[in-house]
Amino acid sequence: MARKNIFNSVMNDDQAVDETIESAAPVTRFGAAKSLSSSIDALARQAERINDGDVVVELDPELLEASFVRDRLSGTAEGSTTTDEEYSELLAAIRERGQDSPILVRPIPNKSDRYMIVFGHRRAQVARELGRKVRAVVRQLDEQAHVISQGQENSARANLSFIERATFADRLEKLGYSREVIQVALSVDYQTLSKMLTVPGAFGERLIEAIGPAKGVGRDRWLQLRKLIDVPKNKALAEEFTNEEEFTSLGQVDRFEALFKRLRSGKEKAAVKRSENTQPRQVWNAKDNAVNVSRKVTPKAVTLVLSSSNGIAFGDWITNNIESLYETFQQQGKN
Repeated sequence: MARKNIFNSVMNDDQAVDETIESAAPVTRFGAAKSLSSSIDALARQAERINDGDVVVELDPELLEASFVRDRLSGTAEGSTTTDEEYSELLAAIRERGQDSPILVRPIPNKSDRYMIVFGHRRAQVARELGRKVRAVVRQLDEQAHVISQGQENSARANLSFIERATFADRLEKLGYSREVIQVALSVDYQTLSKMLTVPGAFGERLIEAIGPAKGVGRDRWLQLRKLIDVPKNKALAEEFTNEEEFTSLGQVDRFEALFKRLRSGKEKAAVKRSENTQPRQVWNAKDNAVNVSRKVTPKAVTLVLSSSNGIAFGDWITNNIESLYETFQQQGKN
């Protein structure tokens, strides 16, 4: 069931400069799930009861605190300066035309005159940098309504990359929110959410932050990289490589591709090495060249290959005398 953007009045931001990466998948009913679907529907209806048409006020950005759950990998949610191209375009647009679309904030309990940003961190950061007040809608929301509206705003804009959405979902789950709530927040079905959640756990927060948002890199490529990370020793290799200047000097999309190629090449080199080890290698020639012996070693066996004019006959002799040869081997081993 497709989810309607319940905060359309405050999210119709014609200044949104982030390129669409992937359209939010609609939430659909599935299998066992009448009670589960009913729970999701109830959460959506509860969110829809928040009225449109709120009064827009102007607030000092210094009175605002970031959301308690980050939805981006870059620094705006923490209030640090952002230097990416999309943010620079947003800053230029607001400097020239002003802030057309308000952000959404909620009062912080026990902190008079301070507000938590639900969505609009980048617009708030722009206002702070320009020394202006930020236009905002103030609503009384509990934490569950907060994360749903924050997630739905991002789904409506569709400007977060796959890994940012997956990381946001992972953070919500770690905060104790149910899969149903996360589904509604991200407007995805259960299967899609399950696949998303396999990625952050495989990489860990540090590796994901090192790679960055990787705009344009979708779910399938991240799942391919996750398979490489699952290979023994590859995660340690990834941790080492992402600290090297060769990696850190690259842009975000290039970082993803560089790591993918590094892990992929490591896998290919290992396969080549295994292949080389299993090739027959000549170890002995008879003085008359009537018998040549080659040995092939695999992790589980050693194979002797007897060739040349007397190879077959010598092989038969070894077979017929195998017991006495083994006794000689044991005696030499004891000595």
